[in-house]
Amino acid sequence: MISAEMVKELRALTGVGMMDCKKALIEAGGDIEKAKELLREKGLSVAAKRAGRIAAQGVIESYIHLGGKVGVLVEVNCETDFVARNEDFRAFVKDICLQVAATNPSYLKREEVPPEVIEKEKEILTKQALAEGKPEKIVEKIVTGRMEKFYTENCLLDQEFIKDQDKTIKDLLTELIGKIGENIVIRRFVRYEMGEGLDYSQTP
Repeated sequence: MISAEMVKELRALTGVGMMDCKKALIEAGGDIEKAKELLREKGLSVAAKRAGRIAAQGVIESYIHLGGKVGVLVEVNCETDFVARNEDFRAFVKDICLQVAATNPSYLKREEVPPEVIEKEKEILTKQALAEGKPEKIVEKIVTGRMEKFYTENCLLDQEFIKDQDKTIKDLLTELIGKIGENIVIRRFVRYEMGEGLDYSQTP
């Protein structure tokens, strides 16, 4: 028997609609954790199906932090103007603004990292591993693992969500696509910090 309390609990954990939560619980035999996984898989499936669809609507959201010391602009696209006004969509965009303000990512996704930056980072990490006395035959594997850390620190989609570190921003995006049923794309962002880039050595 799937109780209303179980459905409410799953909804609170996932943010997915009540009917979808109930269906997942029935399929999972009342197992909350299994139901969560089923909903996540559904989200991944919907995201994959929607990925090729054009997302030309959406919003540009702004966020100012620390008394005007940090400012962020984020553009997130969706397929329809109706979804652009959706509360969950708007909340997601605000969360992305907060994420960018807090973590200052250099890139949106790992595919955007220039090859020369990747090669330079691998070179540095290789030297570090060798300096630590790691055997040469496993250095490449160590560097590959540490490059993942580089991506999670510098690429927005790979970052842990500041409000729930069990999820990445990509997980959050996938869940929203599964919930709303439209293709949603974080298109671009920019972060400004007061005084950033100024050469203080030239100050009289």
